Amino acid sequence: MPNLQFYRGQIPSSPDGTSSSFFEQGKCSLHTAFTYIIHYLLTVGLETNENVFIIVLNDNPLPPQAFLEDGTAKQRLVASYKLMLDFYGIELSNDITGEVKLANNWRERFDNLERNTHNNLRITRILKCLGTLGFPHYQAPLVRFFLEQTLVKDKLYNVKESALNYFIFAVIDKQERRNIVKYAYAHYEPKHEFVWCPKTIQSIFRGETFPDDDNPIDLKQDDIDDNTASEVSDVM
Repeated sequence: MPNLQFYRGQIPSSPDGTSSSFFEQGKCSLHTAFTYIIHYLLTVGLETNENVFIIVLNDNPLPPQAFLEDGTAKQRLVASYKLMLDFYGIELSNDITGEVKLANNWRERFDNLERNTHNNLRITRILKCLGTLGFPHYQAPLVRFFLEQTLVKDKLYNVKESALNYFIFAVIDKQERRNIVKYAYAHYEPKHEFVWCPKTIQSIFRGETFPDDDNPIDLKQDDIDDNTASEVSDVM
């Protein structure tokens, strides 16, 4: 389990020899440790790669439970997350809820995001990693942040499609994902081109009659997952 060993501080990244503890202590920079960001930082077991340190969780060499039970690994995962957020011009404003906000360096870093669209894939990886390794409550605040920047603030044009097509559907919690889709629909124009949830749910959004205990609607919670996935695939 080399990824877990790395986060425990038992092995360095390869080939640059960077230790996870260096990043936790703020002694290193992402700009000087390219291998770290590509093969270790918040990509634990989520993508296949020629590098042997990328472990596929579905093949079970790195059971998520092993990571979840390791306090040091989880602490360093949060440190890694903060480091990546700073790289994107974002700051974790609440360690408990996962709320994020613009960092002081956001203008420079947003320019980087606009120019380098490969970062969109990395953000999707980060979201998957957070959901798998003990921080699913961090997912929705980050996705909502990107939706606000793209749909409301009219920034990060080149991130918009990834936020709608991929970031939203990386969120594990179904109610949180549902709320995010509702938020996206509320701020998306033109409304008739919104394809990221079924028309039946859009009608609920428009009528402000969202399902709850006092206002039940005969609509399965999973409908927003199954139907949206098929609709998104139709337009991609």
